[in-house]
Amino acid sequence: MEIRRGGDADAAVVLGMLDGAVEWLVADGRSGQWGERPWSEDPTKVERITALVGRDEVWVAEVGGRAAGVVALAAGPHDYVEPAGEPEVYVTLLVTDRAFKGHGVGGALLRHAVERARERGVSLVRVDCYAGGDGRLVEYYRRNGFEPVRRFRVGEWPGQLLARRVTG
Repeated sequence: MEIRRGGDADAAVVLGMLDGAVEWLVADGRSGQWGERPWSEDPTKVERITALVGRDEVWVAEVGGRAAGVVALAAGPHDYVEPAGEPEVYVTLLVTDRAFKGHGVGGALLRHAVERARERGVSLVRVDCYAGGDGRLVEYYRRNGFEPVRRFRVGEWPGQLLARRVTG
């Protein structure tokens, strides 16, 4: 697996992964996280992803030359989460291609986020995620070294803020 710097040209890659994730989640009866329609069919979501890849630090994991996952990092959280009050690296997006399930792509991208924080001398990495349904996503982040900080809601969407301290 190689992790390369991404950017504006990767918006279609991100949207494709989100579309695949939505399809998988809906088929698994879990549409609460990202909805039921492909993101690429919603102009608001396309605009959101286009803005994200142009604004945030985007990293693309590739396996055999094929995009397998994307993480986006920022110096602060989304507008629905309070700032940390200290320097941080905030994971604004993590998505993987379902074709690479079980290859450790998401975990590698989260470790990359921690390494980016370490390189900057930043001791805090935070992420928020969908906290509804069966809670599997929160547990995924816990398995990857993040601890729950607080729950919140954006409208009807239940979220969980998690944090990981960076040492060394």
